[in-house]
Amino acid sequence: MTKKRVVIACGGTGGHLLPGLAVAEELRRRGKEVCLLLSEKSIDRTALEGEGDYPWETLPTMGWPGAFSAKTPAFFLRLWRSGRSCAALFSRLGPGAVLGMGGFLSAAPLLVAKRRRIATVLHESNAVPGLVTRLFSHRVDRLLLGFDACRERLPGISTIVTGTPLRSSLRRVPRSEAAQALGLSADRPTILVLGGSQGAQALNRLLREGASALVQASDLVQILHLSGPADREACLAAYRSHRIPAVVESFSHRMDLFYSLADIAVARAGAATLSEVAFYGLPSILVPFPFAADDHQRANAKAFVAAGASLTYDQATLTGERLATKLREILNDDQRRREMGRSAARLARPEAARAVAEEVERCMHG
Repeated sequence: MTKKRVVIACGGTGGHLLPGLAVAEELRRRGKEVCLLLSEKSIDRTALEGEGDYPWETLPTMGWPGAFSAKTPAFFLRLWRSGRSCAALFSRLGPGAVLGMGGFLSAAPLLVAKRRRIATVLHESNAVPGLVTRLFSHRVDRLLLGFDACRERLPGISTIVTGTPLRSSLRRVPRSEAAQALGLSADRPTILVLGGSQGAQALNRLLREGASALVQASDLVQILHLSGPADREACLAAYRSHRIPAVVESFSHRMDLFYSLADIAVARAGAATLSEVAFYGLPSILVPFPFAADDHQRANAKAFVAAGASLTYDQATLTGERLATKLREILNDDQRRREMGRSAARLARPEAARAVAEEVERCMHG
């Protein structure tokens, strides 16, 4: 084994991949060689574009379908195949540590690493520990958490709260510079819509439905919208029909521009998204994904609501008009918006990537 090589299992969703890339960047800065393990989803390769030339391998994993599902045999077959791939990869690379960023893609790499006595680190970004975290919490050498609230759900287990890592490309850009780069105005109130790395159809629908209500109150609002690929054209058409200046992208590698121009965010409540919203000190309206495993997005949102940084609404009862009304209220109340933004900023952990990298190094050398 080499003390300079780290394998990071981080594919499957942007919520796992982007924090994994942040740690990879920090480890490389510290002189480590990094190999990424990704899922077979195309979004993983899309997210990698422009993020450094890291070597990577794919694993044929899938989410846990349930013990009595017709897909359960396929799950275990894919897990076995992933284990074989990891065994061959570790024999070739001889890593000094394996870091899992959560999700089922982390399971096989951590299991093979434990059998080979390779140092193991697991990072759980969400406020509710996922199934892989619960299964491996007693087995890994380090268990790192993104939320303080998660520690309460893991009694008797040694944990370290690091926060969720952020990429160094997420820097604050002067508002005028961000506006010019995006072709929008620096003076208009700006709504940022974040549906996660693959978009969120429910958020897209709500913003399309609420577009007319936003215009009725003022013709000054503008929108930045990460829609995912399926709804991009429909969202663009809705904003154009109401003459709302908007930039709608399926996916962006310049999120620093989006965040720097935004005054408020409408988002799901994935841990990676929330860590970015906090870093930029943005007030937010959160609509947790109702089918997230263990309802972890609702728990994530609860932490931000408790801090005074966000409002949260159930997808099933929220309408586009109601969302537009609440957006107008916050955008028209400078004091409330600033207070929510300050509360969000207090939740930020900008040194999370460094903290995770340091724990990985301690495991490798200790």
